[in-house]
Amino acid sequence: MAAQHDPSDGVAQLTRIMSRADDGNDDLRSPPPQPPVDPAVRRARRRRRALAVAVAFVAVLAMAGGYTGWALNAAVAAPTASLTPPNPLAAPTAELALPPDGVSAISVAGGEQYLGAEAAGIWASVSPDEQRTMASISKVIAALVVLERKPLASTDDEGPTITFSKSDHDLYDKYYVMNATIAAMPTGSAMTEREALETMLVISACNYAEAVTTWAFGSQSAFVWAANRWLAANGLTGTKLVEPTGINPRNVSTPVDMIALGRIAMANPVVAQIVGTQTLDVPGLGPAANTNNLLGTDGIRGIKTGTLGEDGTNLLYSASLEVGLDQPLEVTGVVLGGFSRATVGRDVVALLESIKAGFHTVQVAEKGRVLGRYTTEWGGSVRIVLAESASVFTWSDTPIEVAMETTELRTGQVGEQVGSVTWTAGDDTVTVPIVLDATIEQPDAWWRLTHPGQLNP
Repeated sequence: MAAQHDPSDGVAQLTRIMSRADDGNDDLRSPPPQPPVDPAVRRARRRRRALAVAVAFVAVLAMAGGYTGWALNAAVAAPTASLTPPNPLAAPTAELALPPDGVSAISVAGGEQYLGAEAAGIWASVSPDEQRTMASISKVIAALVVLERKPLASTDDEGPTITFSKSDHDLYDKYYVMNATIAAMPTGSAMTEREALETMLVISACNYAEAVTTWAFGSQSAFVWAANRWLAANGLTGTKLVEPTGINPRNVSTPVDMIALGRIAMANPVVAQIVGTQTLDVPGLGPAANTNNLLGTDGIRGIKTGTLGEDGTNLLYSASLEVGLDQPLEVTGVVLGGFSRATVGRDVVALLESIKAGFHTVQVAEKGRVLGRYTTEWGGSVRIVLAESASVFTWSDTPIEVAMETTELRTGQVGEQVGSVTWTAGDDTVTVPIVLDATIEQPDAWWRLTHPGQLNP
């Protein structure tokens, strides 16, 4: 039979527990009651907590303010430049219009910085060593040889008086029947040496050429001997002369020798002055025009024409050619065996004009042309441009070299020079500043505050 539960057992157990608690077991005892807190103490505690919060808040504000001040005033990276220098330039190649007929040569002194030193030799030519008949260019040799024997002290010196004899007068008829150029020479008439040389060179009178050379040397054979000695002494080995007028086709020369002769002639003040005379007015002969009708065209100032039948037309010329340099070019040229006087004149002018056209002004800089940019980390950008326009003067396709220099950026203000570009062609050089076309703006506060990693401490 199952045991019956006694309700009194639970009460008994509770009684035993409470009894043990009373015996000193604190684990189950309630905390002792606390005394009431003084209101003053409570207020002090609240003040301490508020002060701690305030100190923490101030510290946070201080940190934020320090960052802001640093960010707004910290240095930023310098703008970065990207520049592309202009390319070297070259003008179109000049094409010299050399005479198409006969043989020819041309020499140019001056402008060596463009043409090269070799231009003062034989710069351009057609068959320069081929011998051709000189025709009346022979009279230039005759005048130089006479002046060596009978020199004039200056361009104002008239020299001794020559009185023409009956035999001199007979020369008029001799050359008349030969259809040569002549001028009156009455028996007993007289003129100065200079006047006789003028008549020989300007009018190209053959009878005067023979009369003057006979007067200076006593005979034609003596003159011819002296003339060929003079040619050899001056290195004109391609030139042969058998008489003073050029009527004989055996008076021959080459373009190379003719260039040398032209220089010698123009170095003689008397000859240079005479061959540049456009109109001659010798007493007893009346006015007469120079046979060289190109005088004054493109600076042509001499020297001598010459025509001999089927052997063609010749022109030995000198020109002071203005091409835009500080000094004109000194040109010496020759055509031997041209088709006619008209075509030779046309061809010589065309050649001189082609030289002038070969010199030109080339614009190398245009104001405002963009060469690059300055860019910033905060997104700014300004252009680097040429400050002004500029040109250089050059010959033909002479290379135009370019060099660019840059300088350190200082203010970043519009118009600040940040370098220069220099163009050089021969001796001509021009330098143009490169500048900012706008001001480089500084970063705003927001960019600074939001990009601490791009600020320099």
